[in-house]
Amino acid sequence: MASVALISSCSLGYSRIQSRALPSSSGPNPVFPHPFLSKSTSKSNNSSFIKPLNLTPIISTNSVQKNNWKVTVKAAASAPASVNPPSQQPWQGAALKPLMASIATGVILWFVPVPSGVSRNAWQLLSIFLATIVGIITQPLPLGAVALLGLGASVLTKTLTFSAAFSAFGDPIPWLIALAFFFARGFIKTGLGNRIAYQFVSLFGSSSLGLGYSLVFSEALLAPAIPSVSARAGGIFLPIVKSLCVACGSNTGDGTENKLGSWLMLTCFQTSVISSSMFLTAMAANPLSANLAFSTIKQQIGWTDWAKAAIVPGFVSLLLVPLILYVTYPPTVKRSPDAPKLAKEKLEKMGPMSKNEIIMAGTLLLTVGLWIFGGRLNLDAVTAAILGLSVLLVTGVVTWKECLAEAVAWDTLTWFAALIAMAGYLNKYGLISWFSETVVKVVGGLGLSWQLSFGILVLLYFYSHYFFASGAAHIGAMFTAFLSVASALGTPPYLCALVLSFLSNLMGGITHYGIGSAPIFYGAGYVPLAKWWGYGFLISVVNIIIWLGVGGIWWKAIGLW
Repeated sequence: MASVALISSCSLGYSRIQSRALPSSSGPNPVFPHPFLSKSTSKSNNSSFIKPLNLTPIISTNSVQKNNWKVTVKAAASAPASVNPPSQQPWQGAALKPLMASIATGVILWFVPVPSGVSRNAWQLLSIFLATIVGIITQPLPLGAVALLGLGASVLTKTLTFSAAFSAFGDPIPWLIALAFFFARGFIKTGLGNRIAYQFVSLFGSSSLGLGYSLVFSEALLAPAIPSVSARAGGIFLPIVKSLCVACGSNTGDGTENKLGSWLMLTCFQTSVISSSMFLTAMAANPLSANLAFSTIKQQIGWTDWAKAAIVPGFVSLLLVPLILYVTYPPTVKRSPDAPKLAKEKLEKMGPMSKNEIIMAGTLLLTVGLWIFGGRLNLDAVTAAILGLSVLLVTGVVTWKECLAEAVAWDTLTWFAALIAMAGYLNKYGLISWFSETVVKVVGGLGLSWQLSFGILVLLYFYSHYFFASGAAHIGAMFTAFLSVASALGTPPYLCALVLSFLSNLMGGITHYGIGSAPIFYGAGYVPLAKWWGYGFLISVVNIIIWLGVGGIWWKAIGLW
């Protein structure tokens, strides 16, 4: 049976439509673009979407053409029409090479003979933990997905029970970090973050370095009053730093991260671990160090004693670390002489505070007040943060849909809780105690002077933190053993206790999960993971030199050894 096909080709006088950005009446402000309109507009080629029809005839018997219209009538025996195969969709799963590297790490370690004194479960969990760490570094999938695979592997192999694997989702620290992102959303949405950012810029914004130092010493002044580095970082400084970055035209995902944001985020994080080490009340786990020291050497570390020993090396670190990062990882915008003037103009345009800004500011003051005085009311940091978020939700300053849309918050909650759970069970299964005992036996048998022995113990204590997602867990697992052996080898016990206490904060800077402020600042998205770890190691070396070098001289001067 003959088939008749009517095929038309319509040309409208153009082959494609190219989108164009609307011209702006005024040029963009290079220093303070509008925070919500600072994304660059890119040209998009829509030729694949709008183009003239062009159907090729099979057997042409008669044709009529007029201007741009062409009608072709065909008579042909039934013939199959040619069908273009559908274009293949790009692979949207895991990056295979990083995934295989992660799996290979775990499999190889899994089949390595278990050392004497280590249980099979502990060794299996170590292999899964290290495979997860490799996956988090190489990122075959988003961090939360990698961590979930690690938990799944631990349950599948019966290394952990389901309740054990997901136990850290009830830990307050991951939730405090997630709540910090919700607070940041409120800061930015209400405009309060921009108002505070412009105020900072109007006072210190003529140079990026001055802006950085103003934040560093502001955080250090608050440190002794707020005993949670996670609360300080997430509830107060992340919203301010993020607003500053946006106000100065430094955003994530558009190539402007290095303008200011990368350096400022890394600087604020690295100095947060320094300020935490300077005061007994600046980090939640510091009193644990003091209690363990008292139970081991029968000497009490008081608030004044701690601050007196830490103030000089801490101050030197706060001065040098931002400067070293400024040289090695510099912002592309170093000076903005007109920035203070422009910031004042922005503040004038913003006018008086809106109702939502006032609610946001009041909620922040309430939350910070509870962080400072919560101990007297028996309220911990995460409870105070939940109360603050509740106020924001009830008043509509932040909506629950907006909280659900904070993908980074939920992703960070997932991977951080997973690492806390695995690291915690490495300790419960006895791996950490075995490691501590092995180290102290080896170092004790070297026959070195107490100074060299103590130096080796310090380095091992410090860099073993790669295996911990919590300062408190590290202190609880290793502090007593290392303090006992160092004291037995001749190290002055009180000096040893203080140094290990200080390092228990400083070591949090080497990874993006080692202390509560790490996932908060890393989660902002301004610094790639490889650079985060690389500069973390660099600053760890700088801090060790400062605290053992300058600190050692200071401690000698005040009679600690």
